[in-house]
Amino acid sequence: MHAAATGNPGRCRYNSPMHITLNGSPRDCPAAITVAELLEEAGYGGRRVAVELNHEIVPRSLHVSQVLSEGDQVEIVHAIGGG
Repeated sequence: MHAAATGNPGRCRYNSPMHITLNGSPRDCPAAITVAELLEEAGYGGRRVAVELNHEIVPRSLHVSQVLSEGDQVEIVHAIGGG
């Protein structure tokens, strides 16, 4: 059974997974997924976030073109407003 059917938040919904680390946790995702697609899959779509890929910041302008690879380490940080 694939992730969409199980509702497992640690897995993307596609088959043929590659393995990455997202915010310190292992995650299976499709080969050739972009940062923008990963953000959607992980529930960050439309939010203002900072993305670090293998210890390097990925500019927002590159989220749609930056393709992830097997073993990549991705950190997503989003600001939480408060007073």
